[in-house]
Amino acid sequence: MPPAALTGITVVDAATLFAGPLAATILGDYGADVIKIEHPAKGDPSRGHGPSRDGVPLWWTMLGRNKHTVTLDLGRAEGAELAKRLLSDADVLIENFRPGTLERWGLGPDVLHELNPRLVIARVTAFGQSGPYAHRPGFGTLAEAMSGFAAITGQPDGPPTLPPFGLADGVSALVCAQAVLTALYHRDHGGDGRGQVVDLAIIEPMLTVLGMQAMAYDQLGLVQPRTGNRSVNNAPRNTYATRDGRWVAVSTSAQAVAERVMHLVGHPEVIAEPWFASGAGRAAHADLLDAHVAAWIADRDLAEVTEAFDQAQAAVAPIYDIADIFADPQYAALDSITTVEDPALGPVRMPNVLYRMSQTPGRIGWTGRPRGADNDAVYRDRLGLDPAELAALRESGVI
Repeated sequence: MPPAALTGITVVDAATLFAGPLAATILGDYGADVIKIEHPAKGDPSRGHGPSRDGVPLWWTMLGRNKHTVTLDLGRAEGAELAKRLLSDADVLIENFRPGTLERWGLGPDVLHELNPRLVIARVTAFGQSGPYAHRPGFGTLAEAMSGFAAITGQPDGPPTLPPFGLADGVSALVCAQAVLTALYHRDHGGDGRGQVVDLAIIEPMLTVLGMQAMAYDQLGLVQPRTGNRSVNNAPRNTYATRDGRWVAVSTSAQAVAERVMHLVGHPEVIAEPWFASGAGRAAHADLLDAHVAAWIADRDLAEVTEAFDQAQAAVAPIYDIADIFADPQYAALDSITTVEDPALGPVRMPNVLYRMSQTPGRIGWTGRPRGADNDAVYRDRLGLDPAELAALRESGVI
């Protein structure tokens, strides 16, 4: 295998559910040496999250990939001391404890940076390290609610709608990984060689990906309403049912694409209307445009619809579930769902690494390992503990 981009970077993952651990997974996919800390008795919550097969938790099988797993009670004095030894030559710590928890355990940034000035400490919480809500427990669901996402999601006459998966955590994981890499770059290129603290509040990445809502409210007093599958910025943009009971999504963010769609569905006359010349004007006439597009699609099967749109160079996509994704040739060509060998499950299919790199590709070396599987290798080989010390730590419940 060619060298991995993050070879030589050691990441200690002390986070849970899901933004922090997923950020560590991403870093591990590209070569970082990730040490996952779990509580000796409780383990990582993802081991009990979602479905399992033959007692093997599927969430953990993916989330724990490329990680060395150790058990450690950070809240015990002996555990905190072991953590300091682990972090003394690490590059990154990712944690998501409630603000003040690390400090209470004697593991605050001031202590850790005195021990290891090069350490990058990524702190991932719902509301950040300061402010009136910092002390509150929080999950991605709260960020989806408070960021404005749920308020604009759903049908106009329906309730605010939360996503049926960890959207805020997933977005924040991507941001956390990027923030860690930014901090490492600063440390090693042009900085003073010192690590820094990354304070990531999950409410903020969600606020950012919602776009210019803040500016629209600031400058115009606009509050975006729920519009279902329509867009306030362009039309036609919706989901449409085909004759054979399938669904497709159509997008016309570009003016040229909107014109091609209306030619395709047999209503080129609307293109000459003055309002058609802008996305906002088309959005204001969404009822008319949707009626034309929906009627044309409803008279045709999915294959005919996608072929016609492709020939017209107009933007359409079938609405997929995971079974459709497994069968799709484009995903197959990209190896987006790849096969990995798991010791308990055998061959398993899971999302591949996030992106392809020509010189330093990422890889999945192994799936999530049993709790504490690497205790001996990490504590004995890295920290130099002898068998008697390890036995004593196990007996006392520290590891």
